[in-house]
Parts: sequence; C-alpha cells; structure tokens
Amino acid sequence: MSTLGLIVCGPGGRMGGVLVRLIQDTPGVTLAGACDRPGSPRLGQDAGAVAGAGHLGVEIVDRIEPSAEEGRVIVDLTTPEASVAHMKAAAKTVTPIVIGTTGFNAGQLRQIRTLAARTPTVLAPNMSLGVNLLLDLVGQVAQRLGDAYDVEIVEAHHRFKKDAPSGTALALARAAGDALGRKLERVGVAGRSGFAERKKADIGLLSVRAGDIAGEHTVMFGGIGERIELVHRAHSRDAFGRGAIRAAQWLADKENGLYGMGDVLGRVA
Repeated sequence: MSTLGLIVCGPGGRMGGVLVRLIQDTPGVTLAGACDRPGSPRLGQDAGAVAGAGHLGVEIVDRIEPSAEEGRVIVDLTTPEASVAHMKAAAKTVTPIVIGTTGFNAGQLRQIRTLAARTPTVLAPNMSLGVNLLLDLVGQVAQRLGDAYDVEIVEAHHRFKKDAPSGTALALARAAGDALGRKLERVGVAGRSGFAERKKADIGLLSVRAGDIAGEHTVMFGGIGERIELVHRAHSRDAFGRGAIRAAQWLADKENGLYGMGDVLGRVA
C-alpha cells in the first residue's frame, strides 16, 4: 500500500500545527511539504520543529508548486485570502486540495468553485465527523417539526477566531432553512439588540468568543412548552485535523470537481 504525501499550509498556525502532529500518528500518510505565507519568519525552518512534532526534514517554503506532484494532496485550514492563493496553485498543478477554512466572501467562494473544475477539491466549513452528522440531524429535525418551532443557533469559539457567525453555524442554519423552505439570506439574524419581537421565520445565530474554546454549537428548536437541543462540542482541534486527513485520503484518487464532507463520509445528500 503506497503512502500518501500531504502538503500542509500554515504549519505554524493553530490548525496547521495540529495537522503536522497528527500526520505522524496516522498510518498511510506522511508530511511531504509545508507552505507558509511569503515573508513569514518560519520560512526555511523545519515544519516538524515549528509544529512541536520534532525534526521531520521538511522545510517550510512560500510556494506550493515545488512540492506538488502525483500522489500528494494539499491540506489548507488557514485564512480566506491564503486559501484562494493555495487553490490557484492547486488548480495550476492539478493537485487535489482539502480546504477547511471559513470566513470566505461570495467572490472568494466563486473563485474556488470555478477552480475546482481543474482539480479535485473538498471544501467544508467543518471537518469533524460529529459536526457533519449534526448537519444531517438538523435537517431531519427541522423537517419533522416544521414551522411550529423556532430555530436558534448558539456557537462558541476561542477569542482569536475572526469570523462570526462561524462557518459551521452558518452551515447548520442553512441546513435548517433548506429543510423548512427558507433562504438563510432572508431569515438569518446574527445577534439581537434593541426592542423587537422575533419574526416567526427567523433563524437566529449568536456568537460567543472566549478563552480557548475549540468549538461548540447548539441548535435549539423552541416550541411552546418544550425545547429540543442538538449539541456538538469539540474537546480539541484534533477532531478537525483527523477529519481533514480523512478527507485528503478520500480525495486522492477522485475526479476533478467540488466535493463536501458529506461525499467523504458517504452521506446521501
């Protein structure tokens, strides 16, 4: 059985470091490359040493192209701007890429979808198995309960997270909205203030930022006299890293195109 080489983007970041460490403990994969932003002080350093995984003999460079070759997959959980640049490099070299970054604007998402026609691409706001199961459950519950129950989503992350609501919270809200025949762009309410009663069709999203919370999402279906809550708590970032590695292994032999974690996990859309 051949070993799959992974190219990690941002190996000195919170998720990049997790990926480098987890790769060492995952049979069938190896760290084949590491890329950081131009001008980064980490350039030229050993990726394993930077990530706290010991010396691995993989130098951090500022371009993906030299590491891109057959039998390798790029794994990117960085920033929207960096992810678009890495997507362009992946399309140029026809190297499969897994993107778990959140916070993309509409234009950036259009670029990724267009470029995915040139190379196999997994794009997902959350790589954890549990969250992707939750996405399925939210749609099922919303469909069964219908319009009689209010939908509210509370998400909590560490103080350093820049985008709010989280990409996962938006995906959960969209899953509920799709099941109820509502467009999130019309009914989504990100936080509340002032003096006004909620509209019946609203889907609320509340963001909490504190300390080192890895990620918590609660989807609340509130009815008169009862409440149903579906909750996912990430105890560490390892859940996201393991999911990203699993996605890379799945993607390695796929045709060009855009895929999601539902495809990776075999979920019927």
